[in-house]
Amino acid sequence: MQPLTEFTQNDLRKIRFVLTDIDDTLTDNGRLPAASYHALERLQQIGLKVIPITGRPAGWCDHIARMWPVDGVVGENGAFYFVYDSVKRKMKQRFWKTEPERLEDQQKLEQLREQILSKVEGCAIASDQSYREADLAIDFCEDVPALPKAAVEQIVSLFEEAGAVAKVSSIHVNGWFGNYDKLSMTRILLEEVFETEIDQVQQQIVFCGDSPNDSPMFEFFHNSVGVANVLDYTDELEHQPTWLTDKRASAGFVELADAIMEAHSHV
Repeated sequence: MQPLTEFTQNDLRKIRFVLTDIDDTLTDNGRLPAASYHALERLQQIGLKVIPITGRPAGWCDHIARMWPVDGVVGENGAFYFVYDSVKRKMKQRFWKTEPERLEDQQKLEQLREQILSKVEGCAIASDQSYREADLAIDFCEDVPALPKAAVEQIVSLFEEAGAVAKVSSIHVNGWFGNYDKLSMTRILLEEVFETEIDQVQQQIVFCGDSPNDSPMFEFFHNSVGVANVLDYTDELEHQPTWLTDKRASAGFVELADAIMEAHSHV
């Protein structure tokens, strides 16, 4: 990982799409500071496309797509994208799986829910689970006392033993059935909504994240940025970001946004 200060002005000027995780990337201790929201707004105002890529649920993502200064959102680690047309006042929802497939998955996840709660002491169902369409989120430190690493690994194992995919964020273990992730749905969103093939415009995209479930994005995007708290997961990251901010969490994202806007101001 290289310091963000070495990301050249010339390369920052090429950025057209800003993709970002939410928890502990835009947020700080579970809250969205005004500075992060303002950074999203300022990036959009200079003509960049701003797209959160998150593990958060469909219910939250509907709100984010409608209310935040963003151009779309990928949610539940790639289960869908939502894009709100403010002129037509219509939400476009694109899911990886059909509704019958999601209902079948929910039945299997309900069985896993009971199994994980009974076997891993101290964990809980995430408070946002009621608003999810495609995955099961197990809380290991958001609204419960932080669990040890071994307990988090046990949760992951229980998902995987049942044939599910499991990804660890900074607060939850998310499990689902399907061969998608944040990157695969991001690819579809850019192709279908922005007519952009991400393999061909690598230099125009930056992704910012903080935790192991961002690894596919860190690996793929040349301009991948970790906020400083990504260092908390050095041993668990399958792939590391190219760049590293000096500051943690929301302040790190603002640091990146400021660098992009400074570069674009000289165009």
